[in-house]
Amino acid sequence: MKTISAGRKRTGRNRAGRIALEIFMVLLSLVFLYPLFLAINNSLKSFGEVMSDVVALPKQLAFENYSYVWSFINYPRLFLNNTVITVVGLVGIILVSSIAAYKLSRTKSRFSAVLYVVCIMPMLIPFQSIMLTVLRLAQDIHLNNSTWGLGLLYWGFGAPLAVFIYHGFVKGIPKEIDESATIDGASGFRLFFSVIFPLLKPVTTTIIIIDVMWIWNDFLLPLLMVNGSPSTKTLTLAAYTFVGQYTSDWQYAMTAMVMAVLPSIIVFIFLQKFIVKGVVAGAVKG
Repeated sequence: MKTISAGRKRTGRNRAGRIALEIFMVLLSLVFLYPLFLAINNSLKSFGEVMSDVVALPKQLAFENYSYVWSFINYPRLFLNNTVITVVGLVGIILVSSIAAYKLSRTKSRFSAVLYVVCIMPMLIPFQSIMLTVLRLAQDIHLNNSTWGLGLLYWGFGAPLAVFIYHGFVKGIPKEIDESATIDGASGFRLFFSVIFPLLKPVTTTIIIIDVMWIWNDFLLPLLMVNGSPSTKTLTLAAYTFVGQYTSDWQYAMTAMVMAVLPSIIVFIFLQKFIVKGVVAGAVKG
């Protein structure tokens, strides 16, 4: 009887602990979601309501803010710019990083280990410390004021983290698979793209989600590279145009920001389960 009573007490404590943890996580999530709520809330106000009370709910929903911002910033054009930059950057990061990580993981030598450290070391370098050098280099090779050029620059900034993630995952793939494919006549790129790359699907999905959220919503690098021409701006830069030195249209700035981040939020909502799967798979295999 004592054992049963003790077991019930432990079960009750565990259940209470889980409930308390869930309540804490819900409250914590509300804290992180509150800035997004403020942005959406103020995007539906007039200028006078925003200036009088930022936190209060709108007295009358100003949906015309969205139609005005849509036409003023030429949303379809900027959406296309964001798409081109994200796709170019994403494809390059995945191809370069997966091939490099596979080769470094399969090559067991001191030089390979040193090269791997060199590949992932840029993760430790703050972008602000090299941004002027990157800007000058981009100008010299004519990559500035170009959506394609900006997408290429993301290869270098996104590859270190992707190599790190891929490398840990590839170590869990048996080498016997490579040997079997080689015996069947596959080698080089055919071996990688036909045999190895399909096995990297879980971690590739994770990298895609992380980099889409990063590239789509990035502000500083586009500000340096493509802010010189209205035709090459991104959605986040367009939101910044409503903020001036002496006066700011905060209702339009909030509207533009909501319209800018909404696509990446939708992608994250539908694909968030793959982030956990990819991270867990990489941790177990690595």
